[in-house]
This record gives sequence, structure tokens and C-alpha cells, in this order.
Amino acid sequence: MEIRELIELLRLPLACWFAVISVIAVVLTVYDKSASWKRGRRIPERVLLLVAFLGGALTMYVTMQLIRHKTQHTSFMIPLPLFILLHLVVAWAVYIM
Repeated sequence: MEIRELIELLRLPLACWFAVISVIAVVLTVYDKSASWKRGRRIPERVLLLVAFLGGALTMYVTMQLIRHKTQHTSFMIPLPLFILLHLVVAWAVYIM
């Protein structure tokens, strides 16, 4: 199997992965914001960053901006744009090349 055939096979699963992980990223971000108000059980930062790294960075970043959650934390505002760039490179490699 050539690399182009492998990339063709990855297109749909990758799109589905990004869709699912993006929904998870939004849900976790909104839940964490809600828990911060109610002083409930929070989502660990490493879990949020892992979900962002795995494909939810764009939706997590947008959600954080919209609900003003962790926007002053450099531990999020630096890695998230870097993860977004990484995801764009992956998408470019799979969909454009």
C-alpha cells in the first residue's frame, strides 16, 4: 500500500475523530467553568491539555474565549495555538497533499 492510499483511507476517520474530540473539548471546558463557579469537582489541567492536543484545541480555545475561562492562564493560552497549528499541518497533509 502506497502512502497516498493510506492517506486516502485516513481522511474520513480523521474528520470523525476531530469532530468527536472537539465536542468532548467543549463539554469538558464548559463543565470545568461550571464547576469553578459551584466549587465542584474540576477537570485537571493536564486532562484539558491532553484533549486539546488530541484534536480539540481549536474548539477548546474558542470556547474558553467565549465563556472567559482560563484566558489568563499562559499554561493554556500558549499551548493551545501551538496545538492548533499542529492540527492544521496534519489536516493539510491529509486533505491537501
